[in-house]
Amino acid sequence: MAFTFSTALPNLFLQQPPLCQWQTEAVSRGSLSAALLIRFGRKALLLPRLWGQKPNPAPIDITERPFMKENDNLLGVLQTLFRWKRQILTVCGIAAIGAVGISLLLPNYYKGITVFLAISPDQAKPEALYGDGQTLTEYYGNENDIDRILTLAQSGELLKFMIDSFRLYEHYDINPDKPKAAFKVRDKFLSLYEVEKTKRDAIELSIEDKDRELASAMANAARNKIATMARQLIRDGQQRTITSYESNIRNKESQLEVLGDSLIAMRRRYSIFNIEGQSEALTTQLSETEAKLVRKRASLQALQEANGIPRDTILLMQAQVRGLEEEFNTLNTRMERFNDGMAMVGTYDRQYLEANASLSEDKERLKQTLSVYESDIPAIVVVEPAEVPLIKSRPKRSLIVIGAVAIAFLFSIIGVLVLDNYRDVDWKAVYKGA
Repeated sequence: MAFTFSTALPNLFLQQPPLCQWQTEAVSRGSLSAALLIRFGRKALLLPRLWGQKPNPAPIDITERPFMKENDNLLGVLQTLFRWKRQILTVCGIAAIGAVGISLLLPNYYKGITVFLAISPDQAKPEALYGDGQTLTEYYGNENDIDRILTLAQSGELLKFMIDSFRLYEHYDINPDKPKAAFKVRDKFLSLYEVEKTKRDAIELSIEDKDRELASAMANAARNKIATMARQLIRDGQQRTITSYESNIRNKESQLEVLGDSLIAMRRRYSIFNIEGQSEALTTQLSETEAKLVRKRASLQALQEANGIPRDTILLMQAQVRGLEEEFNTLNTRMERFNDGMAMVGTYDRQYLEANASLSEDKERLKQTLSVYESDIPAIVVVEPAEVPLIKSRPKRSLIVIGAVAIAFLFSIIGVLVLDNYRDVDWKAVYKGA
């Protein structure tokens, strides 16, 4: 059975995926071997021998296929790296050995960590302790209170306290006589000191040091100093309030004394000591006296018109009438004077009572403020004190070594590719030509 190119080739490609342009050209040239190679690979070169045909040695540029170009480029890179593998491994080994040596020379640092919460300054107000329960106060501080604590934690007063308390000039081996010694010791401490707000609104303070016990002691001391400073801010505000109350009390006492003297003088002048009582008494007495005077006058007139009445009886009745008239005139004068001074005395009396009540309130508030001032209300609540750390915080020697090896490997690859790609370039000629 003989196969011809015209019959075998169509059957061979029957029900196959469509050919690209360069495959179609190979088929059109009648190159069965090329077509088989395109479709089935190098093993297709054996098929023509079965049909009694020789492979077509016509060259076919299969590099026109895009994926072959990409594979060749990648293979070229891998071949280059494989040729330079010893040099790359040498550089990575040297980097690893150097990183290990350097990391072993680095000192160990230990971190003391303490966590605490800010307390609302409203807890130090008298209303929170002696109020009637209508004023609602939060126990823990809000964002503003936390910001105030963080500001104190980064203040110069705290830095000075830490430098003096732990002799940081000597501890950090800094000569205090040099011009920049203060800046250096502060910069060194701040590089090892960190305070921040956590996501749960707590404050975390940490200090690193080569001495693990000193790290925890410094963290606790810094936290206690912050608490003292925050408490002192509250006490300063309370002291200003106390001073204000004392000044108001002195002014009100002087004002009350003047009002008291004026009130006494007004009462003596108008004989008014109890407005309500005297007003009722004078009105009653005046009405009764007037009624008696009217009756006595009527009786005297009746006796004078009657016959046979002894003269002594008429004289006695006349004397009683004159007495009632004098009593009525006296009461009427007192009533007029009472009416003239009642408004003024009432005003002074009311001012005196109000001033006295205000003075009593200020004295009570002063007493409550003094009580709160002398009490020990904390400014922070310690959640976690700084304990002696058991493990170091840095350096992370494994990460240093891995990072150094990775960087060395990366730059080795870049260097190898550059050297291999431009090894045939005559740099002298390029330099002279430039």
